Amino acid sequence: MATPPAMADQEARRTPPPPAVTPPATPAMADQEARRTPPPPAVTPPATPAATPAVRPKHVSHRGRSAGAKASSNQQEGKVEEFEPFMLMPRGPPPLNEYLDVWDVHVLKRPQELNKQEHHTHLYSSDFLIVRRAQEFQIKITFNRPYKPAEDKFALEFVIGPSPQYSKGTYIPVFPTADRQSLWRGRVVETSDSVVTMGITPSPECIVGKYLIYIGVVTPYGIRRTRRDPSTDVYILFNPWSSADPVFLDDEEEREECVMNELGIIYHGAYDDVSERAWNYGQFEFGVLDACLFILDKADMPLSNRGDVIKVTRVASAMMNSRDDDGVLVGNWSGDYTYGVPPTSWTGSVQILLDYASTKGTPVCYSQCWVYAAVFNSFLRCLGIPSRVVTNFFSAHDNDGNLKMDIILDENGKLDRNRTKDSIWNYHCWNECYMARPDLPSGFGGWQVVDATPQETSDGMFRCGPASVAAIKHGQICYPFDAPFVFAEVNSDVVFYRRHKDGTLDPVKVNTSHVGRMVLTKAVLHDGRRDITYQYKFPEGTPEERRVLEKAEEFGCQREKSSLPKGDVDVEILNLDVRVGDSFNVTLQFTNRSDQRRSADVYITGTVVYYTGVPSGEVVFKTPRVKLEPLQSKEEKVSVRGEDYMHKLVEQGNIHFIATGKIKETGQIITAMKVITMHNPKLIVKVTGSPRVSEEMYVSVEFTNPFKFSLEKVDLRMEGPGIMALKKKEYSLISPGTSITWTETFSPHRAGSTKLMASLDCAALRQVYGETELTIQP
Repeated sequence: MATPPAMADQEARRTPPPPAVTPPATPAMADQEARRTPPPPAVTPPATPAATPAVRPKHVSHRGRSAGAKASSNQQEGKVEEFEPFMLMPRGPPPLNEYLDVWDVHVLKRPQELNKQEHHTHLYSSDFLIVRRAQEFQIKITFNRPYKPAEDKFALEFVIGPSPQYSKGTYIPVFPTADRQSLWRGRVVETSDSVVTMGITPSPECIVGKYLIYIGVVTPYGIRRTRRDPSTDVYILFNPWSSADPVFLDDEEEREECVMNELGIIYHGAYDDVSERAWNYGQFEFGVLDACLFILDKADMPLSNRGDVIKVTRVASAMMNSRDDDGVLVGNWSGDYTYGVPPTSWTGSVQILLDYASTKGTPVCYSQCWVYAAVFNSFLRCLGIPSRVVTNFFSAHDNDGNLKMDIILDENGKLDRNRTKDSIWNYHCWNECYMARPDLPSGFGGWQVVDATPQETSDGMFRCGPASVAAIKHGQICYPFDAPFVFAEVNSDVVFYRRHKDGTLDPVKVNTSHVGRMVLTKAVLHDGRRDITYQYKFPEGTPEERRVLEKAEEFGCQREKSSLPKGDVDVEILNLDVRVGDSFNVTLQFTNRSDQRRSADVYITGTVVYYTGVPSGEVVFKTPRVKLEPLQSKEEKVSVRGEDYMHKLVEQGNIHFIATGKIKETGQIITAMKVITMHNPKLIVKVTGSPRVSEEMYVSVEFTNPFKFSLEKVDLRMEGPGIMALKKKEYSLISPGTSITWTETFSPHRAGSTKLMASLDCAALRQVYGETELTIQP
């Protein structure tokens, strides 16, 4: 029970309570923190016997360091007394029948009612009221008699966390009269007999999370409150529709795409051979919102910080990976997924988030960059933060800030694999989220990079961002957070060095356009792609680009500045469309732009690589001698047999070809690089039945094994937002040439356009997908 104000002067004369656990203080209608009873003295435990080894406790008590434990859990509830007396009442309060009493509280929480419709939360599969801050919502209160504003005094009390305090924003009283207001505004919208409709407007900076609601009525003897009723709990989220909220996005179509859309497209492959796959973000599915709030609890994030979108996204960036904080996903790029789900098998975020929450924070196996980005996107959109998944093609992993990716050649121009350590990812996925940045100069708000893939530490943890995209484009990489790392991912140069026998290195070629070749995200409200490279960098070779690089150098980034003579012989590896398992020819085109003969010994290597650029095994090594007449173009073909690479192929089927050589007459080093992505077979997804809500429908997934070998332990998955939860099936063996058909029933529970997406995965064949679109009628 909270200390009555009238009795504050008696605190020092009270007998301290026995050393039992003290219940949490009761929130009143104003902050009474200074008048609380001090904690009892600690009781010395009995001595531990000498034979028992000392065990260090995982969590040490806050006692002696702070007045109370840190409030960092939205799940824990503080005790709120039904009656808070203003004076000592040994026999309790007298009958209070003549005073206002609450009979019913109706929070208007059904999807078709006013609150969820106006707050754009009608799609959440939840039995609770879900609203957005900085926007009014309504609650109907039924009293035992008509409300008399001149006589009756009451307030709605919103409570969050185990130790509510007005000063921390975890206890908010909301009053119906204009002459008495708190952090949240309140007003009487309508009065009808004994029913009062209250309008409540949470502040634009209020804590995002789940609040408990009480109604307190003031009597001469104390405050009488309603009993705890879980059905009236309310979730308050960020509000991109309100100009007062830092996540405000002033574009209705962008809001519809980046907050409300559950269907995503993730781009992968190579910049000149882009592949795409559908993803179910599922931010409105049952249990996902609670799972997202649990992630913040698991991070031990103080409740008082959860209204700050910058802090929330930074904490969540670390919590998406499990490297240092038992976060949501375990990263694995090894190809061995025995103890979990292969990253290429996932089709959506829902099962990942629900599994993490249901196991009380056991990391889910396994993930790679696009899974981190997709699950992070679900988290951000679920809480109301506009977000999108972005793919950067040829993404540099630069951990020393020198903006150089080094490729080492020997004196004859042959690639030295042993000494070439830098890696360029074929693609890398991260997130952008939209927010104001009051901590940065004007103009650096808007889209911010956040990256959950554990690459480098930031402030001691594996996380990245939020980093302003505008600051990255203009070279202002001095601003937080992690802008230099993201700047290097899209702006690094590929520098070829010739290594002499004495170990010295001379730069022989610089490719300034290879890294950050293209940045893609999904188009707004349709399935096309949107090239947003221009938002990260100015066009190559423009005066603006030079100024940006000079600005970045002022902040410590170093580039290769050697002035290298322009050669007169070029080599290019031409594009190629290859199905996995096929034999093919790689075509190199040599062009002599001089009026003299040229000849070169060329080294061509084809190496199976992971999508991170890390080599796995060499499949081709050729050393042709090329002779060129003046002003001649000539093609050289290198054949690659399917049987030579299939047993070495790793997931995502990438073969990285590098051609290097030395022109005999001039000493010029020529280089070319190309990633050839093997195209996998597709799944065929078909739907039959009447596409209406609650009507039974059928979906079938068909696949034929096109290879000359059997596929073993084949895992199939299928799901669709609003129509089907995740379903799984395993086939122990699919023989060569054999076809399978998997059929399931489902009943849509929500009208609108959606997709059913399926994946097939096994050790010998990764990343096989299929999807179909359908429109569900009411």
